[in-house]
Amino acid sequence: MNAYELSLTQASAAIAEGSLSPVELTESVLARLDAVDAHVNAYVTVAAEAARSQAAEAAREIAAGRRRGPLHGVPMALKDLIDTAGMATTSSSAVRADRVPTADSAVAARLKEAGAVLVGKAHTHEFAYGLTTPQTRNPWRLDHVPGGSSGGSAAAVAAGAATYALGTDTGGSIRVPAALTGVVGLKPTYGLVPRHGVASLSWSLDHVGPITRTVKDAGLVLDALIGHHPGDPASLDHPDEPQVFRPGAGLEGVRVGVPVNYYFDHVDPQVEAAVRGALETLVDLGARLVDVEIPMSEYIQATQWGLMVPEATAYHEQHLHTTPELYGPDVRVLLEAGALVPATDYLRAQRTRTLMRDEWSRLLDEVDVIAAPTVPATAAKAGQETFEWADGTVETVSDAYVRLAAPANITGLPALSLPAGFDSAGLPIGLQLMGRPLGEATVLHVADAYEQVRGPALLADHLPV
Repeated sequence: MNAYELSLTQASAAIAEGSLSPVELTESVLARLDAVDAHVNAYVTVAAEAARSQAAEAAREIAAGRRRGPLHGVPMALKDLIDTAGMATTSSSAVRADRVPTADSAVAARLKEAGAVLVGKAHTHEFAYGLTTPQTRNPWRLDHVPGGSSGGSAAAVAAGAATYALGTDTGGSIRVPAALTGVVGLKPTYGLVPRHGVASLSWSLDHVGPITRTVKDAGLVLDALIGHHPGDPASLDHPDEPQVFRPGAGLEGVRVGVPVNYYFDHVDPQVEAAVRGALETLVDLGARLVDVEIPMSEYIQATQWGLMVPEATAYHEQHLHTTPELYGPDVRVLLEAGALVPATDYLRAQRTRTLMRDEWSRLLDEVDVIAAPTVPATAAKAGQETFEWADGTVETVSDAYVRLAAPANITGLPALSLPAGFDSAGLPIGLQLMGRPLGEATVLHVADAYEQVRGPALLADHLPV
């Protein structure tokens, strides 16, 4: 196995035991990046020399007995919304083409403190306002999209051009690309990971989280990110930080909620079959399936858009007035539409969100996690605009991809996507697990148990591309 194919957990263990150096690992990842990124275009900025310098410093520290933890010396990528001092952070937009921050974001600073090696900045759908990341390609099929808006981050991890990455999730933007590229994506509880220094799409829906190869990897990265930060007004300040990962294979006593409405409506039959097969695996591991009804399902998409669209426009108000021509057409039209949303509609969406949170809280009193598809279909072809379902219903690609992800953003609940198989075209299918507020430990536990049993069978004999 090449070093770039290692998961974070594997690479970290090899570094700790001395069988792999951060320099060797970083050089392997950079060589892989050179070999594949002309096809995938996951990166907007590559900082190869800086990464080599950081890897060499990590090697010296570890050799001197000063290992900082599991992320020390492991190469990663950051979504191009996340500020890094001295490195361009452009949000993949001409609006910020020349922007070089002078300070690190909270999460970049925490990863730097953990000894991570930053390879570069990964493409996002412009300002995270989209679900396809059109400039990037899916490593499994280069004529298909990787999903968005963290498509560059997911494609880099899936292709072996980063060991892990960070993304952001406003309407599924970590989980959607993770599902479409066959990796793990975790959206934490709202406020658990600080967003200070991260460009906003919709401040009441935005989350920062990891994209990794395995569930254990996601727990390791999350552990380095959590904790209060005064620069983020939504940052949680509570005395007991959660234990973000609890090992153990069995699921005896775990109640898994299976939606009887909404989540399996207008879903590709191959996606449904893979997810229901995953549910049976959870039963084999000791879990008990419980039918649940998703509350207020008819209001989910209207609430998501009713919150996101005006908040996004408010964030971009100045540039929208002064340099509107610098935005891509798809993003500009959404920003201009947001200016037309009445305040009464926005307030109505806020009230609906409050009711929805209360209803989901009661739902999660009955079960420990909810399991469902991450997205209703696998990766769309580049340029594809719609999906047509068996009953003749036509849905835009963006609406389809956001539909099953939005509830966790509206409610702020932790949600994770992990691979559950492939369709007949060889494109990955994602299983989504959602839990209670600050219930990351349970979500990761269930996901890891499934991955331990089914993961090896779902892995190709080589990385895509």
